[in-house]
Amino acid sequence: MRRMKTTYRPRHAALLAAAVILALLPVLASAQGIYRIVGPDGRVTFSDKPPTSSEKATALSPSGRSSESGGASELPFELREAMNRYPVTLYSGKNCEPCNAARSLLNSRGIPHTERTVTTSQDVEALKRLGIEATVPTATIGGQRLKGFSEGEWSDFLDAAGYPKSSRLPSGYRNPPIAPLVPLQEAAPASAERPAAPPVTPSAPAPGPTPDNPTGIVF
Repeated sequence: MRRMKTTYRPRHAALLAAAVILALLPVLASAQGIYRIVGPDGRVTFSDKPPTSSEKATALSPSGRSSESGGASELPFELREAMNRYPVTLYSGKNCEPCNAARSLLNSRGIPHTERTVTTSQDVEALKRLGIEATVPTATIGGQRLKGFSEGEWSDFLDAAGYPKSSRLPSGYRNPPIAPLVPLQEAAPASAERPAAPPVTPSAPAPGPTPDNPTGIVF
C-alpha cells in the first residue's frame, strides 16, 4: 500500500499563522497596555498606542480597569460601540415634565448622553442653526432626531442603535454636567455698557424783536 504524503498548502499555512496570532493577542495586549484616549472633540477610543499631545489618555490594566482614582471600569463593548456610532444628546427646558420623563428613560437604561438646556432666545437660535425645531424635549441619536417624548418611539430607536435595554454602566461612570446650549456670559459692568454722555453746551437764546427787526425773524 502506498503511503500518502501530507503537505501544507500555502492556504493551510496562512490559517495556522492566523490562529497563532489570535491566540497570542490577549498576551500581547496585556504586555503592551491599553490606553483609554479622549480626543479634542471628546470622542473616547481605546488603543494600544500612546496618545498624541492633543489627546488625554488613561492607562488601563489588563483587566480593563482604569488607573485613575476611583477605578471606573471600561464600558462594555456593546455600549461603547453604540455610544461611538450613535451618540445621544437630550435638549430640555425648564419646568418641562416630558423632559424629566425623557431623562428618566435614558438614566434607567444607562444610556450615556449629553444634556443641553434651551431656555434663552440665544439657545433657541442656536438650536435652529443646528437644523432642529425649537421644541423640547428633543433628542438626537446619531443623525436621527426625535421631537417630543414618546417612550415607545424613543425605546425603539435606542434599540435600533444597539443600546442595551438595561443599564450596564460601571458604578463610577458619570454623564457630563447639564449645561446651557449657549454658554452664559458674565454681564459687562454698567460703565462699559453705557459710555459717558458728552457735556451739554447751553445754546444761545434766540434773538427777539429789535427796533431794526420788529418781527424777530432770523435769516
